[in-house]
Amino acid sequence: MMFPLTLLVTDLVTPNVSISSILPELVVALAGIVAMVYDSFFPKDRRVTGIVSLIGLLIAGVLLAMMWGDFQPVGAWNGMIAHDNLRLGFSFVFLLVTAMTILVSTVWVERENVPSGEYHALLMFATFGMMLMASGNDLVIIFLGLETLSIATYVMCGLRRGDLKSNESAMKYFILGSFASAFLLYGMALVYGATGSTNITEIAARVANANFPALLLVGGAMMVIGFGFKVATAPFHIWTPDVYEGAPTPVTGFMAAGPKAAAFASFVRVFVLGFPLIAGVQASGYLHDSWMTALTVMAILSMTVGNIVAIMQTNVKRMLAYSSIAHAGYAMVGFIGAGAAKSVVERDAAIASVAFYMLTYAITNLGAFAIVTLLGQKNDRRTEFEDYNGIGFKSPALAFTLSLFMLSLLGLPLTAGFMGKVMVFRPALQAGEPMLTLLVVIAVVNTAISAYYYLRLIVVMFFRERTSDWSAPKIPAPIVVALVVAVVGVLYLGIFAGNVIDRFSQPPPSGIASK
Repeated sequence: MMFPLTLLVTDLVTPNVSISSILPELVVALAGIVAMVYDSFFPKDRRVTGIVSLIGLLIAGVLLAMMWGDFQPVGAWNGMIAHDNLRLGFSFVFLLVTAMTILVSTVWVERENVPSGEYHALLMFATFGMMLMASGNDLVIIFLGLETLSIATYVMCGLRRGDLKSNESAMKYFILGSFASAFLLYGMALVYGATGSTNITEIAARVANANFPALLLVGGAMMVIGFGFKVATAPFHIWTPDVYEGAPTPVTGFMAAGPKAAAFASFVRVFVLGFPLIAGVQASGYLHDSWMTALTVMAILSMTVGNIVAIMQTNVKRMLAYSSIAHAGYAMVGFIGAGAAKSVVERDAAIASVAFYMLTYAITNLGAFAIVTLLGQKNDRRTEFEDYNGIGFKSPALAFTLSLFMLSLLGLPLTAGFMGKVMVFRPALQAGEPMLTLLVVIAVVNTAISAYYYLRLIVVMFFRERTSDWSAPKIPAPIVVALVVAVVGVLYLGIFAGNVIDRFSQPPPSGIASK
């Protein structure tokens, strides 16, 4: 019995612990714990937990900014934590999404009498999970982050306990989300069996000479299904409309921006960096070609199904749900462009374009959901298109702001949405492959189709008469802040996007291994 024990002890590896490498994530988790503990002692104080959460997000953002061009030990946590533009860019998106969600939620928390401490703690834990998904350079870390995010989101969908739609939303999301997580986990297990490692860098080095190539292909296919569900791409989008419509509006806005971006971060890291075409590792042709083809079909289906079905919707939240499916397809174009890149520079630029697109979409989408939250009243009773009839001149500030967000989602020039689409379409065109060129053409055609339902909401607000009395709601200060941030973000990213794009494309510091 001593011999195996001796072998076990000598094979143990001392982890390369580096607290500094995960300090932003730890700060976010700590803020969530503080909010939860404070709420247990002072449950009636609704403001403090929100302030604590915002302070935690601010500190985490400062730490991320310091890490962007500063030190980072190579191989921290035995290579399980990555330090690259993918992590940093997406993490900033998560922090911004959560901060805006907290601001937007203030009116909803008071109106629905929701326990604010629980809600803010769940938001922070979900953000912690999202940041783990972006920073994880190991399949185990990615899955842990995914489950942390998912569990918190399941609960937030059902926070409105007295509403049957909210209960249905939480139950559907929990059941289908668990099913998708099982696919993802089994896929990771098969990839581990085929390569002998869960570290993405090591998988990339071994994928060309996998022990069981067929096992690797099946594992990759199951991971495509799992990630496809989390990103809400067709044909794995069935859950999205019902869950988005039934969930509380601020939670819907959060889900459409944050978890979607987190799933994209992990999706890109695993497939573009784990199953590469470049960087001295020529992946087996069947594997790379297979996932590229699968993602191309998913992108086309997502854009087409999302835009066409959105035209037929009469509920604003449901329309925005199908819109989010279409936007997942647009982001997938940049993802595919990264997979087809012929050099590390082109690949990193394509990954940065996906992060930038998720930033533009998040700011625009959360701004729109802020107004929908304000106008929706208790239990989201006023979310039909008819409820927006004729409000354009009765509340011009809200109507013109919502119109700006719709035009940005459409992709009108001088808005963030336009620059986001330009950035994700460019890598696919630069690849020079006929299939990717056709994909961009389909994306442009779908953008033209989306004009119908985006402009429809503007027409309803300004050119339809109301059949009932309506008075403009008072806009609380936190929502004013959120709308100002969204409007400035939409205009700044549409006109002066170069600074942000350059920052997202900035290479890691010298001496830092890009994972």
